[in-house]
Order: sequence, then C-alpha cells, then structure tokens
Amino acid sequence: QVQLVESGGGLVQAGGSLRLSCTASGRAFSTYNIGWFRQAPGKEREFVALISGSGGSTYYADSVKGRFTISRDNAKSTAYLQMNWLKPEDTAVYFCAASDLGTGTARQFYNYWGQGTHITVSS
Repeated sequence: QVQLVESGGGLVQAGGSLRLSCTASGRAFSTYNIGWFRQAPGKEREFVALISGSGGSTYYADSVKGRFTISRDNAKSTAYLQMNWLKPEDTAVYFCAASDLGTGTARQFYNYWGQGTHITVSS
C-alpha cells in the first residue's frame, strides 16, 4: 500500500504559477504510476496529467497541455505538478493518485488517493 499527501495549494492570480507536491509513504514509490486529477465545485473529478513509474512517460489533458508539467523524484517519493499560466477555470481541488493496476486517464485505474489540495485562481 501507499499513502499520499498533497501540498502546495493556495490562492493565485490568473497568469500566475503554483507547484503542487504529492509525497508518498509506504511501498516503493517507483512501482506506481501517478496521476493528478481535479474536481471543481459541482463537477465530476477529471483527469489532469499522469506520469509513469520511471518518469519516462507523461500524458496531459488537452485543457492543461503546454501550461502544466508533471514530474517525479523517486528518491524523494514525491511527484509534482508545475502549473503555469493559471486560469480561473483551473480552480478546483487537486488530487494525486497512485496506480499499480496499469496506466490511463480513468479514475478506475487508480487505487490510492490523497486527500486533495485546493487551488483558487482569481481573475
């Protein structure tokens, strides 16, 4: 099993940047694919980005491509989501998730979840 804790959320103006961290404890971090998801008020939780266990493969939702960068440091058991050029529509609770079931954008692939960190982007 793995436990995940997100940090780095907060309030930022449109056009600004934030970096989220997802720190894991438990089983070897590198054996998990990591995904970031977000959930805005009244909306479904949606996929944002994913990274393979080795860090060699990444994939992004179209809505964040070119603005967000996912990365990981397996030695620190931490994954990151660098968010640049933030927009008000990026406002949401951001969750990191871990999968040892495979890789994909669907929530069903991820069997471990953090508690979420809130991002508010003001216009």
